[in-house]
Amino acid sequence: MWRLVRTMWRVGRIAVPAPEKPAPSAGASPTATPLPWSGSLQIRHVDAGSCNGCEIEIAAAFGPVYDAERYGARLVPSPRHADALLVTGPVTRNMADPLRITYEATPSPKRVIALGDCARNCGVFAGAYGVEGSVSDIIPVDVEIPGCPPSPEAIIAALRGLTDR
Repeated sequence: MWRLVRTMWRVGRIAVPAPEKPAPSAGASPTATPLPWSGSLQIRHVDAGSCNGCEIEIAAAFGPVYDAERYGARLVPSPRHADALLVTGPVTRNMADPLRITYEATPSPKRVIALGDCARNCGVFAGAYGVEGSVSDIIPVDVEIPGCPPSPEAIIAALRGLTDR
């Protein structure tokens, strides 16, 4: 056990260096107004019908290597505690109403982040029978993060863009 403790003391914390701070308007809609967050952002994740590729990258972004919580972003279990919704996947017919209800349950001021190509424009699922549409077809979207799936660095950069404004 002491050998492990000595190794931890010698090596220190292993983390990826912080990505560069995004420009104030990066990824945000032009009509977005600044929000009263002072460095902390509570996020509710909603899977609207994804293939789980984006969820793996979210887990990596909030894991010990990228550690999104050091920038003030935190995942919460209820939309009533959230400042922002992080939506992944195309919105399926079964998830359209629950997504609207979750959006209404989130207190104002709120932001919606469409994560991945499927959430932005339905990706490879465009035109499928069970797909209602992209996230912006169902609820208003403030920030879009491109990629299939987007990298943890891109996710953290977008979240930092919200908390730094």
